[in-house]
Amino acid sequence: MLQPGMPFNYQQLLKEGKAKLPERSITKERFQVPAVTGHVEGNKTIISNFSTIISMLQRDANHVLKYLQRELATPATIDGPRLVLGRKISSSSVNQKIQQYARDFVVCKECDKPDTKLIREDRVLFLKCTACGAKEPVKAKL
Repeated sequence: MLQPGMPFNYQQLLKEGKAKLPERSITKERFQVPAVTGHVEGNKTIISNFSTIISMLQRDANHVLKYLQRELATPATIDGPRLVLGRKISSSSVNQKIQQYARDFVVCKECDKPDTKLIREDRVLFLKCTACGAKEPVKAKL
């Protein structure tokens, strides 16, 4: 730190400043959520690649499940790697809702990278970016 009356060393100050920067994960590829694959079985919709989508989003499966239940207005359960929705729903509707989830709860608004974490402080949910250090409240309710 700079003390009054002491000469400063630029290299030392630069080293201290770099040490305080958040860690960056360098990802050159574009973030892409895989499209849902599944089928209709009776009056239920089965999403067979739900576990793949969850691992790509790096979020808790129950959080995504709750979001989809609310947005699609249907009961749903997780059955191993699959998601079972309680009514017939088109794959385009499910894809649209998953893309919306990624925009609201995964992708950083500042740097457009998916390297984020959800942090709850008091009763407010924040999206904290590990790439650029940005932190902002999540506007979507869940």
